Amino acid sequence: MKLPRRHFLQLAAGAAALPVFPRIARAQAYPARPVRLTVSVPAGGSPDIVGRLIGQWLSERLGQPFVVENRPGASANIGTEAVVRAAADGYSLLLAMSANAINASVYDNLRFNFIRDTTPVASIGTIPLVMVVNPSVPATTVPEFIAHAKTIPGKINMASGGNATPLHVAGELFKMMAGVNLTHVPYRGEAASLPDLVSGQVQVMFGVLPASLGYIRSGQLRALAVTSPKRQAALPELPAMAEFLPGYEAYGWYGIVAPKGTPPEIVEKLNKEINAALADAKTRERLTDLGCAVFAGSPADFGKFIADDTEKWGKVVKLAGIKAE
Repeated sequence: MKLPRRHFLQLAAGAAALPVFPRIARAQAYPARPVRLTVSVPAGGSPDIVGRLIGQWLSERLGQPFVVENRPGASANIGTEAVVRAAADGYSLLLAMSANAINASVYDNLRFNFIRDTTPVASIGTIPLVMVVNPSVPATTVPEFIAHAKTIPGKINMASGGNATPLHVAGELFKMMAGVNLTHVPYRGEAASLPDLVSGQVQVMFGVLPASLGYIRSGQLRALAVTSPKRQAALPELPAMAEFLPGYEAYGWYGIVAPKGTPPEIVEKLNKEINAALADAKTRERLTDLGCAVFAGSPADFGKFIADDTEKWGKVVKLAGIKAE
């Protein structure tokens, strides 16, 4: 039987629309059960607080619990691998961090490729660092510090929160761009390094701004520059490192990723809700209190950001000869 042209076109249009309906229905139904948000550091730290803040927002907006699960270990690789291996259905998410971009070049035996095996969902924000020195260091500016360091190569100890951490690679980038030789002294976390920095056993560190702020304001440490491209409101008189070393930029960051293959309509729904959280005044205030400079965008924007950061730190890791411990 030959169908009239109009009837045929109506049937064709209906058939073409059929694949769309399951996707729409799936997005509308999501989430139908609790969602696990893995944070690959111990409870209580800034990443954990950020994860719980975003999880609480999503729970309230989407009507299902977003349960934070802390899975620390192996420089965030244990928690990351757990999410990479999970079902790509939107019910397993990861609080991604700058460590994920750095680890891609530091570890030769990872059983996953972070960029290949994850789907970017949404960026959350960046965490600026600050270059701080013990007051005994005869330098009040970055140029003075560089000049002093060049007179005693290898004699200045640079603390960090651990090998291959954002604090470490920020210092290595400074060493390369400034042409100075500093001796790296890794600690088990930034908190463990601060007493030695205050006492003068180590002389310089690129620390997380909120963690260093109290020491700076009390005069126990001297701040020389922030590592963000622009000056920070918390220390408006403090210059950015790029004012002395053009192109210098280093910070930690947070965002949400899912296993590769997570349905795009679910990714888009999560992205929309997380961006709504970042636009909410109370949420922004809480993130700012944690030292987090909020930045929102599309999943594609976040994917490009991760790729660029991975490439950048890959070059630093290679040139500095950083190896996994």
